[in-house]
Amino acid sequence: MIYTVTFNPSIDYIIQTDSLKLGHVNRSTQDRKVPGGKGINVSRVLKELGYSSQALGFIGGFTGAFVKKMLEKEGIGTSFIEVNEDTRINVKVKGEEETEINGMAPTIEPQHVEALLEQLTDLQKEDVLVLAGSVPSSLPSSIYQALIQQGKQQGAQVVVDTSGEALKKAIHAKPTFIKPNHHELEELVGKSIASIEEAVPHVKELLALGVENVLVSFAGDGSLFGTKDGLYVANVPKGTVRNSVGAGDSTVAGYIAARLAALSVPEAFQYAIAAGSATAFSDGFCTRSKIESLLGQTKITMLGEG
Repeated sequence: MIYTVTFNPSIDYIIQTDSLKLGHVNRSTQDRKVPGGKGINVSRVLKELGYSSQALGFIGGFTGAFVKKMLEKEGIGTSFIEVNEDTRINVKVKGEEETEINGMAPTIEPQHVEALLEQLTDLQKEDVLVLAGSVPSSLPSSIYQALIQQGKQQGAQVVVDTSGEALKKAIHAKPTFIKPNHHELEELVGKSIASIEEAVPHVKELLALGVENVLVSFAGDGSLFGTKDGLYVANVPKGTVRNSVGAGDSTVAGYIAARLAALSVPEAFQYAIAAGSATAFSDGFCTRSKIESLLGQTKITMLGEG
């Protein structure tokens, strides 16, 4: 079973407008409301790829009820923990440029964290636990480290997609997979990284620390993937970027789906990059057919040993 954890879910209110003028009345040409949050995004893409998951995390109020209802309507199982304040609303305006206003997170109390840790005692060997997103200010930055330790104690594979201090501390617990972009890797190692080649020694260091798989994205310049069996580079398929929301989450979901389908490491890396690109080139999340159409453009090259 796959479990995704989202500490800070949201309703993403997506507005399309011809232009946005501050200080004026602006009218939308279309809008939609969808459940948001990085772990939730991973669950939604996995569903498209034919894999069931259970969405965990914290929700509250009428907005939280909407998130739960919409996910269950899509056939995604949920087991959220109720908090006292409302789940946030994020406003994403798509016009000549993309503009986002993200709402404030509800307060998560210690008893809510204890309830989540208790849920994770149900994990079994070979389950996959996905921890994705930033850590709200009401939680300690070490929270992912605690969840990774809990997941690994149960024999689960643990996938982490976060940044900053939360990522630094998560690495100490030796997760199965991490996916920083190159800016997040720079922040992690405290050095400027201008190219894939400059990232190689840092990826090797992360592998030496016990992280099993490291995927670093460099936007239009490609991606680097490291595992104990080797280092690989992927190019970026050609296409027009239409959507920046969820591309990284699609990369994570694509990798998980590919590995569960018993694809090799290079093939899973290829599928992950195609999935992320498929979302970037779409108005919403990727589809299986869109991913498959990009696989032929996604070339994987082995750099050397891990």
